[in-house]
Amino acid sequence: MTRRPHPAALVAVVAVGVLAASGYGALAPLRDLAAATDEPPAAAALSDAPTSTPVAQATDAGPAPYARNDTLYDITALPLIDVRSVNPAVPVDDDPMGPVTSSLARPLGAGAPVFADPTGQPVGHLPRDHHYGGTTVPVVDAQADWVKVLLPGRQGVPPEGNGGQTVGWLRVADVELTTTPQYVEVHLAANTIDIVSAAGRERVSEQFAWGKPSTPTPTGRTFVMWTTVVPEFRYTQGHPMVYLGVQSPAMAGFDGGDVAVTAFHYYRAREGDTSFGCIYLDGPAVDRLAQLPAGTPVLIQP
Repeated sequence: MTRRPHPAALVAVVAVGVLAASGYGALAPLRDLAAATDEPPAAAALSDAPTSTPVAQATDAGPAPYARNDTLYDITALPLIDVRSVNPAVPVDDDPMGPVTSSLARPLGAGAPVFADPTGQPVGHLPRDHHYGGTTVPVVDAQADWVKVLLPGRQGVPPEGNGGQTVGWLRVADVELTTTPQYVEVHLAANTIDIVSAAGRERVSEQFAWGKPSTPTPTGRTFVMWTTVVPEFRYTQGHPMVYLGVQSPAMAGFDGGDVAVTAFHYYRAREGDTSFGCIYLDGPAVDRLAQLPAGTPVLIQP
């Protein structure tokens, strides 16, 4: 497939933590799927005031846009992309500390084909609805006919495979695009979490725990995948689990499960690099983050 020049669009905004169970941050109910399943440099990450429109005209200096693709695909014949999927054909994010945009994408109809490369064939499909979320996703690049988005699921399983944040391309015709007024910015070294919007920075936390060296919190851009209360996780004291789209760079699963998703959640110990990758917060902080809608970009900086 060749590229043809036509008006294109670019965009810009932003993106934290690993689900674990048993009070340590991994996705236990994702184990049986009963309940849950368990900096940027300032210039690089969107401005503190997200743009009110998701796209801006590309400049002549930018790459030629990808050609439109109107092929009809049977998405039922394509692998499902969700929190549990492991698909070697889906790329890992090649610019984890780069910007995202103020746009969110959600498939129309039953779902949308996902492309590793707009010049190739689809490698999976993203459903419109899924019990564990991950279907409203942030746009990190945009053209007239295509958007590049962050995705749930993994390309590979650690330690042999790369479990990092995945990306893919969706056709604009297959999705509805909305805008988000905010993103979350986490600084592990500074021990700060902010919600950034046009109104400025809202400090959510100045005291939290993060992943220990053997099970680090993944850094880079990701997004709020799913938020839910899991009563059987007694260590959360009834506060929500805010699950993210990224999984552990070190663990295949947690506590016998087949996922190692990152999350924000309550835990009594909230200091230093002590977790299995999740970010441990106090009640007010996690309750505030739980108010953010699915797809909200999150950026975790070292």
